Amino acid sequence: MTTNKEKLTVKTAPAGAGENAIIRRISLVGIIGNIFLSAFKLFAGIAGSSGAMVSDAVHSLSDVFATFIAFLGVRLSKKEADKMHPYGHERFECVASLVLGLILVVTGFGIGKAGIEKIIAGNYEALAVPSVIALVAAIVSILSKEGMYWYTRHYAKILNSPAFMADAWHHRSDAFSSVGSLIGIAGAMLGFPVLDSAASVVICLFILKVAYDILKDALSKMLDTSCGESYDKTLADYISSQENVICIDSLHSRMFGNKTYIDLEIQVDGDLSLRDAHGIAERIHNNVEERFSDVKHITIHLNPSA
Repeated sequence: MTTNKEKLTVKTAPAGAGENAIIRRISLVGIIGNIFLSAFKLFAGIAGSSGAMVSDAVHSLSDVFATFIAFLGVRLSKKEADKMHPYGHERFECVASLVLGLILVVTGFGIGKAGIEKIIAGNYEALAVPSVIALVAAIVSILSKEGMYWYTRHYAKILNSPAFMADAWHHRSDAFSSVGSLIGIAGAMLGFPVLDSAASVVICLFILKVAYDILKDALSKMLDTSCGESYDKTLADYISSQENVICIDSLHSRMFGNKTYIDLEIQVDGDLSLRDAHGIAERIHNNVEERFSDVKHITIHLNPSA
């Protein structure tokens, strides 16, 4: 997940058409890749008699919807501020992340429920032993989904997009679930058929952990949560180093989607003219917004020094 430290970067994201091209490319890779992968895993799960692989295929199919939701959330968040939304639309990304997290919760519980029911039912001797194609599908899935995780994560960091970062973790949760499938299928082939069902329960736990992290991050960014002491200290050190700043009286940060708002009070020489004092505030405002890529706006109040 995106951390506060990852926010403290100089602006590097492309803008305009270039940014939109990246958003479309990430979405197409996620949607098309998951459609083919889920179809292959579903076929392998049915043909290979593996309940764990069928569960894994359902998880991959949920990734198709997840990527589409991330795409919508990011595109809507890029809309310019308007009369009804003067602060912009960045929180659409948080809404998308919340939906992604809920999809993962439902998927995880569904997979876990199916696995537990098979374990409780017992009668493992009657269960079909998975074949090699199910094992191959698990390996292909691990490699593919891990690749999609790193690809999506790379561009999510460039775009500073929590929705695409959540989608990247959705890909990795699928890779984790495929590891569980691999262990379960291999164990069943070695004479322990219960492991195929047990793998579904393990997959469920991995998915729910990822869902929790995504939901927690999205809610934090929707509730004007502080960016944290480390973030505030880094920002305060930078502002204190600016010319004509005597000291900082107050500094508060709050997350607004993938952006940050800052409320700042600083002391300057009380004998300065209004024009000169305003010039200091404007220079600090511009320097902070240029230096820190996540800061959308900083409101500065000037206090005269004693």
